[in-house]
Amino acid sequence: MQFLPSIRQVLPCGEVSGIGYATPKLSGLAWGFVPFLTLLLTPTVRHRYDTPIVPMPKQEMPSGALTLLILRVLRSGALHGYAIAQRIHVLSSEVLQVEEGALYPALQKILLKGWATSEWGISETNRKVRFYRLTPSGRTRLEAELSGYHRVHQAIQSVLRTA
Repeated sequence: MQFLPSIRQVLPCGEVSGIGYATPKLSGLAWGFVPFLTLLLTPTVRHRYDTPIVPMPKQEMPSGALTLLILRVLRSGALHGYAIAQRIHVLSSEVLQVEEGALYPALQKILLKGWATSEWGISETNRKVRFYRLTPSGRTRLEAELSGYHRVHQAIQSVLRTA
């Protein structure tokens, strides 16, 4: 009893020719016991179009810049972690994106160094969050970081202009 139409021919390797579907090789089984849909509905890993998936380029943040940015954003007032990340993103014209995996360890480091303090509070969305506030030593550190940044930035600009 033949279930396959004459248009399609089953190859010895078990693949149905011309349509990109495969089925296991059937040795010793009669075709009558194999459901016809199994032959047609078992797709292989072939695709009609090979479109490469190209990720959008991520803007890498220079090393040490995250601490500077956090301190600068906290200078304007107390914020919780998500609000700090959003503020950096908005103020950078949506170029810089601070990932949670980088933000919270940096905030923890800032707390341990005494540059900020934290207290629990309620966010705008009624969630319990930790608010971070800059300390006087944090303000001093921010000024030192800013002067170092400006010096390095001017040096880089000088090289770019003259090279």
